[in-house]
Amino acid sequence: MFKPLLFALSLSMTVGVCGYKRAGQGKSLPASIKTIAVPVFQNSSLHYRVEQRFTQAVIDEILKRARALHIVNNQDNADAVLNGDIRSFRANGSILDDRGRTRVWDVRIIVSVVVRDLKTHKIIFENPRMTFEGEYQLSDDPQSFFNEENPAVDRIAKEFAQTIVSTIMEGL
Repeated sequence: MFKPLLFALSLSMTVGVCGYKRAGQGKSLPASIKTIAVPVFQNSSLHYRVEQRFTQAVIDEILKRARALHIVNNQDNADAVLNGDIRSFRANGSILDDRGRTRVWDVRIIVSVVVRDLKTHKIIFENPRMTFEGEYQLSDDPQSFFNEENPAVDRIAKEFAQTIVSTIMEGL
């Protein structure tokens, strides 16, 4: 009876000391931040609609993972704001087929992000050059041609959103 109790006590102390915690609680954010505004990102790259995809991916990720944080539409009602700017969008052909046509494209998107506390006007997080990469392939069959660039951008936007939300919520 005494050994299992001693084992459970030592295990709970070990786990507590190691720093394990529940994710999505926003422990690295200041306690005063309960709401965040996520306006549509700027698009310095001028690539069509990429800013909308990245903005929506961030909103979806916050709604999915950040239980302690609520999204508001108006910055006047928010405790913090997350601003982003798509600085660069580059797609380069990387693999050619036997006829010399590009079949695989590498996509690189550079995003600038700032999270600001609107009450204290302090910057909580800032990274002017977050770089995310992906690739997509073109089909050999012209009848089944489907532009794979959009799904590739969506995958990159989702990866970006997961990274930025983890960073601001958990301090990773």
